[in-house]
Amino acid sequence: MEQWGKPSTPGGHGNTARGNKASGRAARDRSERPKKEHLANGRTATEGSTKERILDIALHLFNEQGYDKTSLREIAERLGTTKAALYYHFERKEDILLELHLRLHALGRGVLDEIGRLEDTQQLMAAWPHLIDELIDKMIENGDLFLLHQRNRNAFERLEYNERHQQENEDFEQQMRRLFASPSIPLPQRVRMACTIAVVIGALMGAGDAFGDVPAEELAQLVREAAHDLWGAARAPAAA
Repeated sequence: MEQWGKPSTPGGHGNTARGNKASGRAARDRSERPKKEHLANGRTATEGSTKERILDIALHLFNEQGYDKTSLREIAERLGTTKAALYYHFERKEDILLELHLRLHALGRGVLDEIGRLEDTQQLMAAWPHLIDELIDKMIENGDLFLLHQRNRNAFERLEYNERHQQENEDFEQQMRRLFASPSIPLPQRVRMACTIAVVIGALMGAGDAFGDVPAEELAQLVREAAHDLWGAARAPAAA
């Protein structure tokens, strides 16, 4: 019987060497693939959950030490994988920054989607205070994303030239323009809608630095009161 790793014939050394190299490459490839995550309920996490973990780790590092001072290798180490495995999800650090930026778009789109489901102007007017409250809650919950923009302005300025970034921004702005330019909504209400959104974004965009010492629940309630006062509607009762 042949021993493992020894050639079967005197002329077989080359084949064995090639075989060992191939095995080594295969082992490295396997080690660099994204590892499956086993969840508490016995399920295996999907590729999407690994991607979200990468984004969460990057968000923390970018806020903690800055985008420019954070390397892909460091993100991979925090994830517990290799830099090569990280490339499976993101080829460049800029791609990670863009995905984090698009998380903000997702917050706004959730509200716009709800608006699209309303059947008429009266329903929209009645629902607007609730939609503003929902936007406030989402922004408070995702305060780290706004802090990311505040602390990494230069990185986001470079991102402006990214084609996907430009397209996503244009799509979002078009949705907002259609809402505020809708002739079915009386002009005074359209102006107030725009102003309430401006108040919310203006107060919360810099919340991480300006209001960092204010508890999230208190800050949310103060911004909610300001937006409701501007809208002219009765303030919604605070959630229990």
